[in-house]
Amino acid sequence: MRDAALARPARRGFAALAVLAVLALAGFAAVRSILPPAASSASAPAGEFSAERAFQTVQAMATVPHPAGSAANDRVRDQLVQSLTALGLTPQVQDTVSLQGGELSASAGGTGLARVRNIVTVIPGKASTERIFLVAHYDSAQTGPGGNDDAAGVATIVETARALTKSDQLLNDVVLVLTDAEEACLCGAEAFVEQHELARGGGIAINLEARGSSGPAIMFETSEKNARLVRAYAQAPYPVGTSFAVEIYRLLPNDTDFTAFREAGFTGLNSAYIDGAAVYHAPTDLPSAMDRDSLQHHGANALALTRTLGDTRDLDKATATGDATYFPVLGLLVRYPGGLIWPLAVLAVLAVGALAWLARRRGRLAGRRLLIAGALTLAPIVVAVALAQLFWTVLTLVRPEYGALPIDPYRPGLYRIAVVTITAAVVFCWFALLRRKLGAAALAVAGLAWLAGLGVVLAAVTPGGAYLATLPALAGAITGLVSLLVRPLIATAVLTAGGVVAVVILLPTVVMLFPALGMGMAAAGAFLTMLLLLALLPVIDLLHPSAEPVQGLPAARARRRGTLATLVASLTAVVCAAAGLAVDRFDSAHPALTQLMYALDADTGQAEWLSAEATTQKWTSQYVSGDPKPVAAILPAFGDAALRTGPAQAASLPAPFVTKESETTAANGDRIVTLRLRPQRTVRFTTLHVAASMQVTALTVAGQPIPVKKSAGGGWGTGFIFHAPPAEGVQVVLTIHSAGPVKVRAMDASDNVTEMPGFHPRPSGVGVLGSHSSEMVAVTKTYTF
Repeated sequence: MRDAALARPARRGFAALAVLAVLALAGFAAVRSILPPAASSASAPAGEFSAERAFQTVQAMATVPHPAGSAANDRVRDQLVQSLTALGLTPQVQDTVSLQGGELSASAGGTGLARVRNIVTVIPGKASTERIFLVAHYDSAQTGPGGNDDAAGVATIVETARALTKSDQLLNDVVLVLTDAEEACLCGAEAFVEQHELARGGGIAINLEARGSSGPAIMFETSEKNARLVRAYAQAPYPVGTSFAVEIYRLLPNDTDFTAFREAGFTGLNSAYIDGAAVYHAPTDLPSAMDRDSLQHHGANALALTRTLGDTRDLDKATATGDATYFPVLGLLVRYPGGLIWPLAVLAVLAVGALAWLARRRGRLAGRRLLIAGALTLAPIVVAVALAQLFWTVLTLVRPEYGALPIDPYRPGLYRIAVVTITAAVVFCWFALLRRKLGAAALAVAGLAWLAGLGVVLAAVTPGGAYLATLPALAGAITGLVSLLVRPLIATAVLTAGGVVAVVILLPTVVMLFPALGMGMAAAGAFLTMLLLLALLPVIDLLHPSAEPVQGLPAARARRRGTLATLVASLTAVVCAAAGLAVDRFDSAHPALTQLMYALDADTGQAEWLSAEATTQKWTSQYVSGDPKPVAAILPAFGDAALRTGPAQAASLPAPFVTKESETTAANGDRIVTLRLRPQRTVRFTTLHVAASMQVTALTVAGQPIPVKKSAGGGWGTGFIFHAPPAEGVQVVLTIHSAGPVKVRAMDASDNVTEMPGFHPRPSGVGVLGSHSSEMVAVTKTYTF
């Protein structure tokens, strides 16, 4: 049969090696361009960012966990105030109460509040027309010291401030906002944007975060109408970001301090490094876990962006245009207006259609075979995605501890390569099976058609991600058209150029997406890899023997050669999986993660162990068993959450104390009952819920009106969670439209489960999951007035 391919080089083996070398070089350059730069030493010039200087702040902050309200957090705050004062600034502490939804309150039928103490100071500009806000949170989760999350962001801001004070004064004011209680409820950021005078009039917020310990600092979220902000970010020395990440982040149930600023009308950008996420919120989130190259990436970009915006007049005009599509290419941030998304998507469809027409005219494909190829192209997409997810499922069966990890294993690199090679094996196998029957050109054009069609779908659903399909399809179609008009050797070079375009556009996104979504969503990584492979189908043909009979080469041997690429990819996947299991073992520095809580019901004197683990780990199974069950009747703060439980020995712990201070009657006959909720021990937060049978029409906590919600479950209605409660307690004012006794259930929570009777120390290699409820000791009591 005639070799129906887009390129038919005479020396096929040499051409295949040359193409592989070019694509490998392009892939290496594309990936290398998004990796963090080397950390600058402490002797770097005063006006530059130095990760080594910033790391000194990280070391000072992240010695022990310091959640909002703790004595350790007070020490961190004092250190930061001293550091900023030493730079000649005049930091102030905003001490107030604020409310915002948090992890527990989101499931509790209640609202989160906190006493927050934000650190705020200004680097004044020469003739400011608007303000730039550098934002990071200085509190940590209760389970970890926050060496990365978010000592990295705070250290970046302190070192940026030092560099700015040693340089020429900017035009615009730069406001440093180090927020409190981000981990608890995002309350510090909310307090600043709603209550602080410097927030009036808005501005541009640059939020700095970390959700891991390594990797590039990715600009993953923006406000709307971001085109000019993206242009400013593109001037940073190491811009890494993609408009696709913005689309993905909007679909995830995650928030940062940037959320409060964005919802308050600020424009701005949100950046974080996210690889190495096994340490997220865990005791292993130590300064020693930080990759200082990632800190350098964070800081170099933040300093450059601040200077660019700080010397821009009329910043309000600089943020008035539409959204941009943007992505990294070989060290640059390529960007184009959102108005081009649909024209490019349509152009890609037309270009692929033109390629199909010309290929048919040149005898490289038949219409019927193209339609069959198009239908069958769905098969590798579905199979690869399913196999990738199955791969992770099998790994969790082999190593159940993986099921408790928050996002990724400690060393996920080999597993990621396995997902990529599994996807490649599926494509190679599919291509080898159909190539002789349908023709290589038909399969290549079908793959490009799927890309172009997906580009249209993405343009409609997630416009910022349309480039992932549209541009590779357009490049593949254009180079395919050219290849049909030139000599075979030139055609191979032209098709390779189209493949290079696909590699430099798609491969960085694949690399960024794996740590963003984790191995638990391996299917997503496989899907993006599939897009790349579909774009490479015209050159993948070169990895297979010619479809034309070769003198002296038996047909059976030719078929065996056709399976070589599939076998190599499959073997690589197996080797990577086995090596990953061998390398990624649990030890004291990389422990298996467990989650355990303790609850004492002061009404009955009974105690329970509780765990939120999806699959009970071996160590945790000595405390809890059975299926998860609702706990709202005892712990209304957990709402409809179901936990595994087990009997525990009752500890001698004082319950939170609720007293009735007054009761009056409103003009409409409603009762206004004032209570005071006062913890009797050192706690991280306290909660109060009202019996569901009571008709509560208004609720005020510490002077803050909060929404009244119907039910927390278990017979309890509206309530709240107050983080970092003051020693004098919290005043609660209930407006009730019903008669009868007032019944409430109070709870407080500390983080000392290791001190409870019956607790056995975790052995080496077993650690604490970075959850907001890990290590919690809750004491609950019901009061009736």
